[in-house]
Amino acid sequence: MSGILDGKRVLITGVLLESSIAFHTAKLAQEQGAEIILTAFPRPTLTERIARKLPKPVKVLELDVTNAEHLDGLAEQVRAELGGLDGVVHSIGFAPADALGGNFLNTPFESVATAMHVSAFSLKSLAMACKPLMAEYDAETGTGGGSIVGLTFDAQFAWPQYDWMGPAKAALEATSRYLARDLGKDGIRCNLVSAGPLASMAAKSIPGFSDLAAVWDTRSPLAWDLSDPGPAGRGVVALLSDWFPKTTGEIVHVDGGLHAIGA
Repeated sequence: MSGILDGKRVLITGVLLESSIAFHTAKLAQEQGAEIILTAFPRPTLTERIARKLPKPVKVLELDVTNAEHLDGLAEQVRAELGGLDGVVHSIGFAPADALGGNFLNTPFESVATAMHVSAFSLKSLAMACKPLMAEYDAETGTGGGSIVGLTFDAQFAWPQYDWMGPAKAALEATSRYLARDLGKDGIRCNLVSAGPLASMAAKSIPGFSDLAAVWDTRSPLAWDLSDPGPAGRGVVALLSDWFPKTTGEIVHVDGGLHAIGA
Protein backbone atom coordinates (compact mmCIF):
# COMPACT_ATOMS: atom_id res chain seq x y z
CA MET A 1 0.00 0.00 0.00
CA SER A 2 1.45 3.36 -1.03
CA GLY A 3 1.81 6.27 1.35
CA ILE A 4 1.05 9.94 0.79
CA LEU A 5 4.77 10.80 0.95
CA ASP A 6 6.05 8.07 -1.36
CA GLY A 7 9.20 9.31 -3.09
CA LYS A 8 9.43 12.47 -0.98
CA ARG A 9 12.66 13.56 0.71
CA VAL A 10 12.10 15.58 3.86
CA LEU A 11 14.36 17.43 6.30
CA ILE A 12 12.98 17.60 9.83
CA THR A 13 14.32 19.80 12.63
CA GLY A 14 13.62 19.67 16.35
CA VAL A 15 13.48 15.94 17.17
CA LEU A 16 14.47 16.09 20.85
CA LEU A 17 12.12 13.71 22.64
CA GLU A 18 9.87 10.85 21.63
CA SER A 19 6.98 12.99 22.90
CA SER A 20 7.67 15.83 20.44
CA ILE A 21 5.61 16.74 17.39
CA ALA A 22 8.80 16.57 15.33
CA PHE A 23 9.42 12.93 16.33
CA HIS A 24 5.87 11.90 15.47
CA THR A 25 6.15 13.78 12.18
CA ALA A 26 9.38 11.92 11.38
CA LYS A 27 7.85 8.55 12.29
CA LEU A 28 4.69 9.11 10.26
CA ALA A 29 6.67 10.53 7.33
CA GLN A 30 8.71 7.33 7.15
CA GLU A 31 5.59 5.21 7.48
CA GLN A 32 4.07 7.19 4.60
CA GLY A 33 7.02 6.49 2.31
CA ALA A 34 9.37 9.46 2.79
CA GLU A 35 13.13 9.41 3.10
CA ILE A 36 14.04 11.77 5.91
CA ILE A 37 17.06 13.49 7.39
CA LEU A 38 17.12 15.13 10.82
CA THR A 39 18.94 18.17 12.16
CA ALA A 40 19.71 18.91 15.78
CA PHE A 41 21.29 21.52 18.04
CA PRO A 42 22.94 21.79 20.53
CA ARG A 43 23.04 18.04 21.25
CA PRO A 44 22.95 15.91 18.09
CA THR A 45 23.77 12.83 20.18
CA LEU A 46 20.44 13.19 22.00
CA THR A 47 18.58 13.26 18.68
CA GLU A 48 20.61 10.29 17.43
CA ARG A 49 19.44 8.25 20.44
CA ILE A 50 15.80 9.21 19.90
CA ALA A 51 16.12 8.55 16.16
CA ARG A 52 16.87 4.89 16.86
CA LYS A 53 13.19 4.56 17.78
CA LEU A 54 12.10 5.50 14.27
CA PRO A 55 11.02 2.74 11.86
CA LYS A 56 14.15 3.19 9.69
CA PRO A 57 17.72 4.44 10.33
CA VAL A 58 18.21 8.13 9.67
CA LYS A 59 21.14 10.55 9.44
CA VAL A 60 21.35 13.39 11.97
CA LEU A 61 23.13 16.63 11.03
CA GLU A 62 24.20 19.34 13.45
CA LEU A 63 22.47 22.60 12.56
CA ASP A 64 22.39 25.83 14.55
CA VAL A 65 19.90 27.97 12.63
CA THR A 66 21.61 31.14 13.93
CA ASN A 67 25.00 30.05 12.56
CA ALA A 68 25.65 31.24 8.99
CA GLU A 69 28.40 28.65 8.49
CA HIS A 70 26.05 25.81 9.44
CA LEU A 71 23.35 27.14 7.11
CA ASP A 72 25.78 27.64 4.21
CA GLY A 73 26.98 24.05 4.48
CA LEU A 74 23.56 22.44 4.87
CA ALA A 75 22.71 21.95 1.19
CA GLU A 76 25.93 20.08 0.47
CA GLN A 77 25.42 17.72 3.41
CA VAL A 78 21.79 17.01 2.55
CA ARG A 79 22.55 16.52 -1.14
CA ALA A 80 25.19 13.93 -0.25
CA GLU A 81 22.58 11.96 1.74
CA LEU A 82 19.33 12.42 -0.17
CA GLY A 83 20.19 14.09 -3.46
CA GLY A 84 17.63 16.83 -2.88
CA LEU A 85 14.54 17.80 -0.89
CA ASP A 86 10.80 17.94 -1.39
CA GLY A 87 9.88 19.09 2.11
CA VAL A 88 11.20 20.87 5.19
CA VAL A 89 9.80 20.87 8.73
CA HIS A 90 10.65 23.82 10.98
CA SER A 91 10.12 22.74 14.59
CA ILE A 92 12.42 25.22 16.31
CA GLY A 93 11.66 27.63 19.11
CA PHE A 94 13.60 29.09 22.01
CA ALA A 95 13.39 32.02 24.41
CA PRO A 96 15.71 32.72 27.35
CA ALA A 97 14.22 32.12 30.79
CA ASP A 98 13.82 35.84 31.47
CA ALA A 99 11.55 36.16 28.41
CA LEU A 100 8.97 33.75 29.85
CA GLY A 101 6.93 33.10 32.96
CA GLY A 102 5.35 36.49 33.66
CA ASN A 103 8.42 38.66 33.08
CA PHE A 104 7.14 40.34 29.90
CA LEU A 105 7.55 43.95 31.08
CA ASN A 106 11.07 43.41 32.38
CA THR A 107 12.63 41.29 29.63
CA PRO A 108 15.74 42.94 28.12
CA PHE A 109 15.96 43.40 24.37
CA GLU A 110 18.87 40.96 24.13
CA SER A 111 16.61 38.13 25.27
CA VAL A 112 13.79 39.26 22.99
CA ALA A 113 16.23 39.36 20.06
CA THR A 114 17.33 35.80 20.79
CA ALA A 115 13.73 34.59 20.88
CA MET A 116 12.97 36.32 17.57
CA HIS A 117 16.11 35.05 15.85
CA VAL A 118 15.76 31.42 16.88
CA SER A 119 11.97 31.15 16.74
CA ALA A 120 11.00 33.33 13.76
CA PHE A 121 13.84 34.55 11.55
CA SER A 122 15.15 30.98 11.44
CA LEU A 123 12.18 29.97 9.27
CA LYS A 124 13.47 32.26 6.53
CA SER A 125 17.05 31.15 7.12
CA LEU A 126 16.15 27.47 6.90
CA ALA A 127 13.94 27.99 3.86
CA MET A 128 16.71 29.75 1.95
CA ALA A 129 19.33 27.18 2.99
CA CYS A 130 17.10 24.38 1.67
CA LYS A 131 15.75 26.13 -1.43
CA PRO A 132 18.67 25.05 -3.68
CA LEU A 133 17.82 21.41 -2.86
CA MET A 134 14.30 21.66 -4.29
CA ALA A 135 13.75 20.80 -7.94
CA GLU A 136 13.11 23.62 -10.41
CA TYR A 137 9.40 24.24 -10.69
CA ASP A 138 7.62 23.50 -13.97
CA ALA A 139 4.35 25.45 -14.00
CA GLU A 140 2.92 23.46 -16.92
CA THR A 141 3.24 20.08 -15.22
CA GLY A 142 3.09 21.33 -11.62
CA THR A 143 6.24 19.39 -10.77
CA GLY A 144 9.19 20.56 -8.72
CA GLY A 145 9.20 23.01 -5.86
CA GLY A 146 8.33 21.68 -2.42
CA SER A 147 6.61 22.22 0.89
CA ILE A 148 7.83 24.00 4.01
CA VAL A 149 5.84 23.42 7.19
CA GLY A 150 6.45 25.15 10.52
CA LEU A 151 4.92 24.82 13.96
CA THR A 152 3.30 27.69 15.81
CA PHE A 153 1.21 28.32 18.91
CA ASP A 154 -1.75 30.57 18.16
CA ALA A 155 -0.41 34.14 18.25
CA GLN A 156 -3.84 35.80 18.19
CA PHE A 157 -3.92 35.91 21.99
CA ALA A 158 -1.77 36.84 24.98
CA TRP A 159 -1.36 33.51 26.75
CA PRO A 160 -0.53 33.07 30.45
CA GLN A 161 3.23 32.73 31.06
CA TYR A 162 4.06 32.63 27.32
CA ASP A 163 5.27 36.24 27.26
CA TRP A 164 7.83 37.00 24.51
CA MET A 165 7.32 33.68 22.79
CA GLY A 166 3.93 35.12 21.82
CA PRO A 167 5.38 37.98 19.74
CA ALA A 168 8.01 35.55 18.43
CA LYS A 169 5.27 33.22 17.18
CA ALA A 170 3.42 36.19 15.69
CA ALA A 171 6.62 37.02 13.82
CA LEU A 172 6.91 33.38 12.72
CA GLU A 173 3.36 33.48 11.35
CA ALA A 174 4.04 36.70 9.43
CA THR A 175 7.34 35.29 8.14
CA SER A 176 5.51 32.24 6.79
CA ARG A 177 3.09 34.44 4.86
CA TYR A 178 5.91 36.46 3.30
CA LEU A 179 7.78 33.27 2.38
CA ALA A 180 4.58 31.97 0.79
CA ARG A 181 4.41 35.19 -1.24
CA ASP A 182 8.03 35.20 -2.38
CA LEU A 183 8.58 31.46 -2.94
CA GLY A 184 5.30 30.71 -4.69
CA LYS A 185 6.81 31.42 -8.09
CA ASP A 186 9.24 28.56 -7.40
CA GLY A 187 6.42 26.17 -6.56
CA ILE A 188 7.37 26.21 -2.88
CA ARG A 189 4.48 26.26 -0.43
CA CYS A 190 4.93 27.54 3.13
CA ASN A 191 2.33 26.73 5.80
CA LEU A 192 2.11 26.38 9.56
CA VAL A 193 0.41 24.00 11.93
CA SER A 194 -0.89 25.72 15.06
CA ALA A 195 -0.95 22.95 17.64
CA GLY A 196 -2.53 22.92 21.06
CA PRO A 197 -0.28 22.63 24.13
CA LEU A 198 1.74 19.45 24.56
CA ALA A 199 3.90 18.17 27.38
CA SER A 200 7.05 18.54 25.28
CA MET A 201 10.55 19.75 26.08
CA ALA A 202 9.55 23.22 24.87
CA ALA A 203 6.60 23.23 27.26
CA LYS A 204 8.75 22.20 30.18
CA SER A 205 10.85 25.33 29.66
CA ILE A 206 7.81 27.60 30.23
CA PRO A 207 7.26 28.47 33.91
CA GLY A 208 3.61 28.03 34.78
CA PHE A 209 2.88 25.94 31.69
CA SER A 210 0.04 24.18 33.54
CA ASP A 211 -1.86 27.49 33.77
CA LEU A 212 -1.68 27.88 30.00
CA ALA A 213 -2.65 24.28 29.29
CA ALA A 214 -5.61 24.46 31.68
CA VAL A 215 -7.43 26.71 29.18
CA TRP A 216 -7.99 23.60 27.01
CA ASP A 217 -9.81 21.82 29.83
CA THR A 218 -12.75 24.22 29.62
CA ARG A 219 -12.75 25.74 26.12
CA SER A 220 -11.69 23.06 23.65
CA PRO A 221 -14.70 21.56 21.76
CA LEU A 222 -12.75 18.35 21.12
CA ALA A 223 -11.09 16.68 24.09
CA TRP A 224 -7.42 17.62 24.10
CA ASP A 225 -4.66 15.23 25.24
CA LEU A 226 -1.46 16.94 26.37
CA SER A 227 0.44 13.69 25.91
CA ASP A 228 -0.57 13.00 22.30
CA PRO A 229 1.43 14.81 19.58
CA GLY A 230 0.04 12.46 16.95
CA PRO A 231 -2.72 14.73 15.57
CA ALA A 232 -0.28 17.62 15.06
CA GLY A 233 2.19 15.28 13.38
CA ARG A 234 -0.54 14.14 11.01
CA GLY A 235 -1.30 17.75 10.15
CA VAL A 236 2.34 18.41 9.29
CA VAL A 237 2.60 15.29 7.12
CA ALA A 238 -0.60 16.19 5.28
CA LEU A 239 0.81 19.62 4.41
CA LEU A 240 4.06 18.03 3.22
CA SER A 241 2.10 15.82 0.84
CA ASP A 242 0.61 16.57 -2.57
CA TRP A 243 -2.88 16.65 -1.06
CA PHE A 244 -2.55 20.44 -0.54
CA PRO A 245 -1.06 21.46 -3.90
CA LYS A 246 -2.52 24.98 -3.95
CA THR A 247 -2.44 25.81 -0.24
CA THR A 248 0.19 28.25 0.97
CA GLY A 249 0.43 31.02 3.54
CA GLU A 250 -2.05 29.07 5.65
CA ILE A 251 -2.20 28.25 9.37
CA VAL A 252 -3.90 24.91 9.99
CA HIS A 253 -5.16 24.67 13.57
CA VAL A 254 -4.73 21.29 15.24
CA ASP A 255 -5.87 22.44 18.68
CA GLY A 256 -9.15 20.68 19.35
CA GLY A 257 -10.98 23.68 17.90
CA LEU A 258 -10.16 26.04 20.76
CA HIS A 259 -9.10 28.84 18.38
CA ALA A 260 -12.74 29.15 17.24
CA ILE A 261 -14.26 29.44 20.72
CA GLY A 262 -14.58 32.68 22.71
CA ALA A 263 -13.81 32.97 26.39
